[in-house]
Amino acid sequence: MSTNTNNNSPARIYVVAAHPHWRESRVNRRLLEAARATPGVDVNDLYDTYPDYAIDVKVEQARLARADLLVLLHPIQWYSMPALQKLWIDDVLDYGWAYGTGGRALEGKDCWLVATTGGPEASYHPQSYNRYFFDAFLPPYEQTAALCGMRFLPPLLFHGARSAPAAEVTAHVEVFKERLLRYPDWPELEGLDVCVSCPVPEIDRPTAQEES
Repeated sequence: MSTNTNNNSPARIYVVAAHPHWRESRVNRRLLEAARATPGVDVNDLYDTYPDYAIDVKVEQARLARADLLVLLHPIQWYSMPALQKLWIDDVLDYGWAYGTGGRALEGKDCWLVATTGGPEASYHPQSYNRYFFDAFLPPYEQTAALCGMRFLPPLLFHGARSAPAAEVTAHVEVFKERLLRYPDWPELEGLDVCVSCPVPEIDRPTAQEES
């Protein structure tokens, strides 16, 4: 299991990284390496830990419960997250644990998206081939965090990962490292709204018998 932990860290961080083809990565691989080299950060490379896609839910929930900050690190693929990252969300953020009746395990924690896109920022525009500004693809992330009572932090994005100059990649990695080391002492977090409340009425959640 890919992990790097330091229990003496005042702010515990869990980085969940997902990339189906690390050897082809120009940016995410370096971000992963930076996270592993940062004291106090628990790092999980999902495609290394769960090559069979059989996620150990109890282990993942325990690692997440210990953290103050969940970092979702991955490339944007088809305007969303890689398949194993989505499965991790589906399995780990369980009803009754992460949200819904009795689901308060993540309440008050922070969630931070650190993502890359293959296309340049200009491609995320109504007059370009992606047709929308990139912010249009963030609501599923924001609402997932909100449903779990987590605060969604301003994402750290890197566009044009396939063609960006090496110097830009290096500068971006340095920003990422600095944010991990300084969390939660980020200027942009001052005045950031607290977590919204999204209680799920029990009537909206079918019982196991109804689901079958």
